[in-house]
This record gives sequence, structure tokens and C-alpha cells, in this order.
Amino acid sequence: MTNAVQTGAPASSSFTPVRLPLLYALAAFFIVSVLISKFAPILDDWPTEWLVPARSWVTDFFVWFSALAKPVTRAISWILAQPLALVEALLYRGVPNWNLKPLPWVAIVFGIGLLGHWIGGRKLALFSGACALYLAMFGLWSDAMKTLAIVVVTVPIAALIGLLLGVWATRNRRVERVLNMIFDVLQATPHMAYLGPVVILFGFGQVPAMLATLGFAIPPMARLTILGIRNVPSDILESGQMSGCTPRQLLWKVELPSTQQALLLGLNQVVMQTLAMAVIASLVGASGLGEKLLFSLQQLQVGKAVEQGVAITLIAIVLDRMTQAFMKRTPPRFATGAPWYLRHKYLVWCVAGTVVAVIAAALVPALAIIPKELTLSYGAPINDVVRWISKNLFPYVKPVRDTITIWMLLPMRDFYLWLPWTTVIGSLGLVGWYLGGFRLALIPVCFLGLMLLTGFWVPLMMTVYLVTGCTILCILIGIPFGIWSSRSPTAARVIAGICDLLQTFPSFIYLIPVIMLFQTSDLSNVIAMLFYATVPAIRYTYLGLQRVPPTVIEAAMAAGTTRWQRLWKVELPIAFPEILLGINQTIMMALAMVAITALIGSRDLGQEIYKALPGADTGRGLLAGLGIAFIGIIASRLIGAWAEQRKKLLGMI
Repeated sequence: MTNAVQTGAPASSSFTPVRLPLLYALAAFFIVSVLISKFAPILDDWPTEWLVPARSWVTDFFVWFSALAKPVTRAISWILAQPLALVEALLYRGVPNWNLKPLPWVAIVFGIGLLGHWIGGRKLALFSGACALYLAMFGLWSDAMKTLAIVVVTVPIAALIGLLLGVWATRNRRVERVLNMIFDVLQATPHMAYLGPVVILFGFGQVPAMLATLGFAIPPMARLTILGIRNVPSDILESGQMSGCTPRQLLWKVELPSTQQALLLGLNQVVMQTLAMAVIASLVGASGLGEKLLFSLQQLQVGKAVEQGVAITLIAIVLDRMTQAFMKRTPPRFATGAPWYLRHKYLVWCVAGTVVAVIAAALVPALAIIPKELTLSYGAPINDVVRWISKNLFPYVKPVRDTITIWMLLPMRDFYLWLPWTTVIGSLGLVGWYLGGFRLALIPVCFLGLMLLTGFWVPLMMTVYLVTGCTILCILIGIPFGIWSSRSPTAARVIAGICDLLQTFPSFIYLIPVIMLFQTSDLSNVIAMLFYATVPAIRYTYLGLQRVPPTVIEAAMAAGTTRWQRLWKVELPIAFPEILLGINQTIMMALAMVAITALIGSRDLGQEIYKALPGADTGRGLLAGLGIAFIGIIASRLIGAWAEQRKKLLGMI
């Protein structure tokens, strides 16, 4: 560690060699490029007649490929439809041809509670059972089971494929590099962009929704598998090799058991991503809660949207808690020769409870399907609250919304749209060259150049404008809360709980309060992103400050610094690389919300994806999705390079 870090006082001066030359270079390039572009219009606004028709090329390719691959796609659809049909028959459809009814809702509620007890004990059982009961009592059972059916079938398939890809990558470095590039694009591309190619190849319905979900849910499982296997201690591997294990035995009996926690964390991520995507997949005909919520939002039926949104959130929380509890679960031990029914008592209880529930439902039809007149609803009171807010509070909210929009957002939007393309691409290329050399400079030049040549420049800049506004607000909110958390254990617990809750909610949910308070506007889009994207700024700031070496703080205190001097001159400069990574994650999460906020109106790349779906305009949707991914990749590479440079200057690597 350098003297700057050890003494603490000179740490702030290390910003000078990083920022000032770059700022001077950027200012000079900005002025020169703007002046030149005013005398050469082609450097300001790319001519329409010079655009590359890549959009139509991509659409035509998928139409051609779908016709060519129709036997294969039909076979895949048929294979996936079989387990889905079985699960749907059990949960809500039944088998009408055989006069078989689905499982009664009381049997499923009992089974979910029993599963919660097996995994996490009494508290999880009560919570899981109560959440399942909510779905039945509020008339959302059938729709919830449709959504759950997709999750139940997709999760094992995604987890298995991710596991196999992860194992393959650990055996072949070239495969790992290729997969990492693919995963970068898949995870940076917004959820909705997966839907266009799937619609062309597989049409609309439940099975296409599953396929779109698989593309988004596989990468976290594969990456955590790679991480887990790479981190297996060498002494464990040597012990297995000395025991005479073959490579296959070493994998299944040593490596995978040693990475159990990483694999279970990957399963947790697959579950959450699958549920999030299952909701968005309603745009390609997937029925369930997502379809109902989308309709309610489009019709501005806020009361119903809240009921459906709460149902989705409860399913997400239950699945999240169950998978997390399973990671911590200690398998019970039984005495040698213990009876079968004791070793499998939960299975016995499940079968017995299901039989009793089926018999009871045959005698009391309300136990099979709750009649509509017996269901509850709080949608009407919420609608009354919304009307009251619109009538009484909106006149006060509207001036605030209009002031922020007129004096902050619109000038920022106009500035971004005014910038010549040469200035934007050249500035980011200059930053990339300064931080990482020629290769890093090529990333923004090539990616943004592609969006310019294909005619997506204006939506691209609108997206950058919204994400910039959101990121600025996230920094202004997240960093102070992260600092507060690092200073107060009580605040840390409360804020961590709120962050966990915000990350559990499906992204659709954030549109509801925004519509209630701000109606539809650019500010509404930014605030919806803000709810979803602030969490990383808080958490990474907290982690960065917590990881400041105690010896550095003690040295600063010995030098007579005040509390605020230690924060600004010692702790924040050392935590700055970590904070940069948090800002990077904030940008990625804001980009993930771009396609969602398109549902309440915008003119960005998300809206391009949304408009492409009804007409199966795959080229438009896919290129717009890649544009969002390009923004994320550029931000990630530049910020990551800056963080690495800061660490080197601080002697941290």
C-alpha cells in the first residue's frame, strides 16, 4: 500500500493525474468537434439516405430461418409443452377429456405450507401458507397458477442447462471466453428484447414465454457454477485425486458437492429471473398474473393492478425465502433402521393432506374453487384513494413534476439531442483510449457507430438521457444513505431490509405508484427506474466504506483529522473504486427498466422494442435491445477501467 493510503491525508490529491488531463482533452475535443460539425452537416446529423437497412435484413433473416427451422421449432415446442401441460393440469386446468379436476386450492395451500416447514420451519410455513391463501381469497388463484406453472417447469430446465454450461466452461478456457461474451450480451439486453425472435420462431403462447425466459435465466446459473468450481480449495481437489477419482467422479463427488452454496445461490437467481421474465412474457401471449397486470396498467385500473402486483410480489418473496432457506438447511439425521414413514414424514403428510383435501373439495365445492362472491377485494378503496390523490394532491404534485421536467429533464434531453454524433462517439472513444488504450476506445466507437448507421441514434440518445437522469438521482440518494449505513448499525439494518424488499419486487410493480402520483411523463419514467436502480449505489457505498482498512482510519485520527475530514479525504477516496462499481450496477439496472417504463410512454429504445412486438418486427426490436445492451457494456467497460486505475493509484492492487 502506498504512503498516500497509509497516511490518509494526501489521498485526495491522487485524483489530479487522473482527471485534469482528461478533462482538458475532452473540453478541447468537445469545442472543436461542435464547431466543425456546424460547417459539415454530415458530422452533425447522419443522412437518412446513408442508413444501413439492417433492421429489415434481420427481420427477413428470422422469417427465412423460421421457415427453414419449422420442424425443429415445432419439435422443441412439443417437447416443452408436455411437462407444462402436466403441471397446468395439476394446478388449474385438470383433464377435461377424462373428467379429472385440478388439485383443490386447499390442497396446494397445504402443500406450500408443508414445503415451507420442511425447508425453513414454522415461520416459513406460516408465511408461505398465508401468501398462498391470499391468492385464493382475492380471486387470483387461476391466474397465479398459470404463472407458477411456467416457473415450475422453466426453473429445472434453466438450472440444468446453466449447470452443464458452467461445467463445460471450467473444462475449456476457450468455451468460457465465448460463453462470457454471450452472457454479457444476454444479461445486458433488456427482458423484452428476447421476445421478438421467439415470436418469429415459435409464435405466441405459454411455450414461447418459457423459451424467452430460458435465455434470461440460464446465465446466472452458469456463471455461479463457474465461480463455485473455480473456488474449490486445491487441497480438496488433491485429496480427491489421491483417492483415485476419475475426472467424472472428481466432478460429481468432489467439485459439485463443494460448490453447493454457489449452486443454490444460482438456483435462487434462476427462480427470481424466471418469475420476472414470466411476467414480461405476457406480451407474447403468456397468460397469468402478468397478463392481468399489464391489462390493468394499460387501462389505469390501479386498484386491480395493486392486487395483482401484490400477488406477484408475494410469489417472488416466497420463492426467494424458500431458496435462501434451503441454502442454510441442515438435513435431518435418523437412527439406523428408522421406519420409512419417519424418514419421509413430510411426503406422508403431503399425500395424506392431498387425499383429504380432494375428498373435502368433492363434498364442499368452495374448497375446490372459491366462488367469486366469496372472494375479497381492496381494489375499490384503492381506486377511491387514487381518485382522491388525483383530485386533492395532484394539483400540488403537478407543479413539482412540471418544474423538474421543464427546468432539469427537458434541458438535459435537448442537450443530448443537440450533440453532434461525432462529439458523442469521439468523446467516449477518447475516454476509452485514456482509461484502457486502443481496444477500449474501439468499444464505444463500434457499438455507437452501429446504432448511428442503422437509424437508432435519436432513441439511443433518449435512452442515455433517461438513464443519465436516473443515475444522477441514484447517486444523490444512494451515496448519502450508504454513508449513513456505514455510520449506524441500526440504520444499516433498516436500509438493508428496505433494499432487500426493493430488489424482491418484480420490475412491473414500480409503475403503479408512479402512475398514481405523477401520471405519464419523463419524470415518471425516471422515478420508476429510480426505485429499481438505487439499491446498488447504497450497497456498494456501504461495502466500500466498511472495507477501508482500520489502520488507515487510525492513522488519519492520529493526524488530528475531524470526522468529516476523514470521510472526505480518506474514506471516500479509498472506497471510490467500490462506489464506481455500484454506479455501474445502477446504470445496468436502470437500463433493465427502460423497456418496462416504455409501457407508460417514452420515445427511447424501450419504446422501439415495445412497438416491434405486435407486428413481429424482429429487426427493430432486436437492434433496439442490442442498443440498450451496448450502452450497458460501454458503461461497464469504462467504469470498470476507471475503477482499476483508481485502485492502482491508491496502491490497492
